[in-house]
Amino acid sequence: MLTFILRRLLAGLVLIFAVSLVAFTMLYAGGGDIARRIMGQNASDETVALRAQQLGLDQPLVVQYVNWLTSAITGDFGVSWFTSQPVTTSLTSRLAVTLSLVIGTTIVAAIISVVLGVLAARRGGWVDAVVQFIAVIGFAVPGFLIALYLVLWFAIELGWFKATGYIPISTSFTGWLSSVTLPIAALSLSAIAAVAQQVRGSVVDALSRDYVRTLRARGLSMNRVVFKHVLRNAGGPALAVLAVQFVGLLGGAVIVEQVFALPGVGQLTVSATSSGDIPVVMGVVIATAVIVVVVNLLIDLAQAALNPKVRLS
Repeated sequence: MLTFILRRLLAGLVLIFAVSLVAFTMLYAGGGDIARRIMGQNASDETVALRAQQLGLDQPLVVQYVNWLTSAITGDFGVSWFTSQPVTTSLTSRLAVTLSLVIGTTIVAAIISVVLGVLAARRGGWVDAVVQFIAVIGFAVPGFLIALYLVLWFAIELGWFKATGYIPISTSFTGWLSSVTLPIAALSLSAIAAVAQQVRGSVVDALSRDYVRTLRARGLSMNRVVFKHVLRNAGGPALAVLAVQFVGLLGGAVIVEQVFALPGVGQLTVSATSSGDIPVVMGVVIATAVIVVVVNLLIDLAQAALNPKVRLS
């Protein structure tokens, strides 16, 4: 198991390095006259040159990347060019908001998907048709449109939730729950659609296996067979789809955060990209890459726990 984890960690580090190199090259090499953009078109050439020297933009691109990488390894991603706030500070405060949405959505999607997938596989008929309908709606309707309707119905019309804003969980748990309920609901439908379909297909396939008939012949109830044995065998593919959905939610949260005016990474990314704040954009890219690597490692470990063949392979 230790070798298994080390291999995954090494692959993750290589991926993060590759992502940082490609992103840095694209942002800096294609950024044009960055110092001029920061100082404004009316700034003198001497002022622009001084600013470029202060930021190290007058050095070769390779030297700039090595300097950035050396600092990034220690956790220092530089400071914002426009606010002078450390990038790490900006990310830390906003990652908590985005991760609360993404993790909450993943948990909700996992629970509901297992229930719907198992019901559709076991009952069939109209139950299966309902699950298929939910899947079609989840794939077809964009998350931001669902978010807008949720705000209209539950926030404006019924007044059950606030339309915008975020309350940290450290301030008030009920306030935090109220502020993330609608965003999580908006993000959950597409994830439920994908994972429920995978769970349904995996359970249907597992129920046709010989070991299920053998367990039933020994007198085990169907519920025990499904939840103790079938789901264990069907869990691997479902976890893989759930991991893909988690990564996709990191991008989907950008739009939903804008709809609900949540101070998450999405809002930070939009503002940094529009203003050309490259250190902040690089920080967001690396933070996202690290999260993806960690999630994939956790999914690999979960799959290895469910299926020993994964460890052997």
